[in-house]
Amino acid sequence: MKRTAVVTAGTAGIGLETALGLAAAGFSVTVVGRDADRGERAVGRINATDPAHPARFLPADLGALDDVRALAGRISSEPLTVLVNNVGAMFADRRDLGGVEASFVVNHLSPYLLTELLLPTLTAGAPSRIVNVTTGAVAAAKRVFDAVEPPGGYYGFHWYGRAKLANLAYTLDLAARLDGTGVSVFAADPGGAATDMTNGTMADPKIVSPALRLLWPLVRRKFERSTSGPASTAARSSVTAATDEALTGRTGLVIGAETRPVSPPRGATDPRVADAVRRLSERYAPLAST
Repeated sequence: MKRTAVVTAGTAGIGLETALGLAAAGFSVTVVGRDADRGERAVGRINATDPAHPARFLPADLGALDDVRALAGRISSEPLTVLVNNVGAMFADRRDLGGVEASFVVNHLSPYLLTELLLPTLTAGAPSRIVNVTTGAVAAAKRVFDAVEPPGGYYGFHWYGRAKLANLAYTLDLAARLDGTGVSVFAADPGGAATDMTNGTMADPKIVSPALRLLWPLVRRKFERSTSGPASTAARSSVTAATDEALTGRTGLVIGAETRPVSPPRGATDPRVADAVRRLSERYAPLAST
């Protein structure tokens, strides 16, 4: 039976390398992104490897929740074995998307909404897997989720980490919710890589709090070291989470950059955080468009 995979933000960087890995493993891969030209190039690169099934591109702006709903509607009519929520973004300056802070939309609400809308399809296609890409930045994130935006000023790196923490808490909570359904849920930490996101924002001191700006030369060097690897290496954790037979029947794991399970940060396993994130998700990303 043909195995199918969807990779969001799959037209470049870690997402494209993940799509290549899944195609090499025999999956029929759909890559999702905003830019049709990049999508065409990504599909061309995958198909040039002579995969068992040709890849395809589906356009969607993953920062627009109505686009996410439309994407889910299109995908839900087809069998689905693996969903990789690879989308992520960091913003140097605060911005809104649809009236909600952008980092929270892209890094949590978008993958949350797509996943929830596709759960019936994934359950029908079980055994199946959900892989949500996380980041080490969650370890330093504020754990307060009384509102979409945390207290204090806007600092892109910290807000990115907090949104990813919300998604990681959701991922682990979802794994418990789906236990026994045949749908396994994993988080994948790529470690770091030189990508459009890291190259575009990680050199800007505005992304960190004033205290860290005082140490910016040291902080920047740390960022540079942690984002200097190739995207192909960073994609290994996602490919492992999606394909490794040793993970069959397991769920609720974080697959680290070395492609082995690692302990999640404490905040991601706090049921109070999961409950608060669930309330925010249901409020700001309702399953039906309003």
